[in-house]
Amino acid sequence: MATFPIMSNFERDFVIQLVPVDTEDTMDQVAEKCAYHSINRRVHPQPEKILRVRRHEDGTLFPRGMIVSDAGLRPTETLDIIFMDN
Repeated sequence: MATFPIMSNFERDFVIQLVPVDTEDTMDQVAEKCAYHSINRRVHPQPEKILRVRRHEDGTLFPRGMIVSDAGLRPTETLDIIFMDN
């Protein structure tokens, strides 16, 4: 387990933020950590939707259970956190 910095580009937010996650976090946990800094601050919650993580560079949608250390991410890489239907 190690802290790993990512850049969060959260849907409907105008701020890109540096968010520390853990190398053993799942993509669902990454989305939750990013949501903490955006939802109810600059982004309205959408409880009927789920949050998903995708690579900003090429749009790859990561499986929800994939852990950070298996995703091939670079430190401070930008990830899009998006709302999706269940």
